Amino acid sequence: MTLKLESLEKTFGSHTAVGGINAEVAPGSMFGMLGANGAGKTTTFRMILGLLDPTSGTAEWNGRRIGYDRTHLIGYLPEERGLFPKLTVKDQLVYLMRLNGMKRQDTIKEMRSWLERFQVEEYENKKVEELSKGNQQKIQFMAAVLHRPELLILDEPFSGLDPVNADMLKEAVLSIQKNGTTIVFSSHQMRNVEELCEEILMLKEGRVVLEGHLNDIKRSYSMKNIRIRADHDFSITETPGSILSVSSNKLETVVQVNGEEAVKDVFYQASADGYLRHFAVEEPSLHDIFIDKAGGNEHE
Repeated sequence: MTLKLESLEKTFGSHTAVGGINAEVAPGSMFGMLGANGAGKTTTFRMILGLLDPTSGTAEWNGRRIGYDRTHLIGYLPEERGLFPKLTVKDQLVYLMRLNGMKRQDTIKEMRSWLERFQVEEYENKKVEELSKGNQQKIQFMAAVLHRPELLILDEPFSGLDPVNADMLKEAVLSIQKNGTTIVFSSHQMRNVEELCEEILMLKEGRVVLEGHLNDIKRSYSMKNIRIRADHDFSITETPGSILSVSSNKLETVVQVNGEEAVKDVFYQASADGYLRHFAVEEPSLHDIFIDKAGGNEHE
């Protein structure tokens, strides 16, 4: 089942929140939607889910717009938590899954499996307001996946999680994908996107500035990072448009360049006075590309 966006646009008065997105997400794939705050990611998700009507264009899952008759096939983790603070975890999840047509006993069985997986079995009968923000995020995630959706939309799923819990959630997302679920998610944390996504779409002020297979994008990008280690002191002269930046730490010097000729220039400068123990040219990280194309910051 394919998710297809065609000329998807949303305006609010004179402001264009989303400007003509075209994208196709293959069944069972992991698709990342990137952009700084206000880029239009959440608005796009809400149009996909039918929570907002597009100003123009379409968002279709398996050839049809998502409506209330298909919500049992969809999982959604919003950026802002939508749990009832006074309900216990069990009552919360039973209620939400009943809305998805799931039987109580099936919900409890799935819930206990996930509570064990997330190492929070003791929270089954605790009220949501008694949990930490990180554990609330785990429960919110469970509410999006207990009914085993065919399409899962995750809006900033790693927000508020420490590294241990973020890794736990990444493993869960990958296992859900392996079982055939199509996953679309947004994140400001570029490392997570690099680890999880096959295809990406990058937005800036509601418009697409980059899209495609992540590996193809990185290979074709003219920007490169050079890592240099040497026993002698050396200096690299920055050149506008060619040698973009130079930074050093106790271990190495990292030079960011644009184009192959700049790589040669850096090599000649660094090796002029001695032997280089390490000289490696690397493709740019997704963080580098994000800063260059979207003008954002991964910690926004």
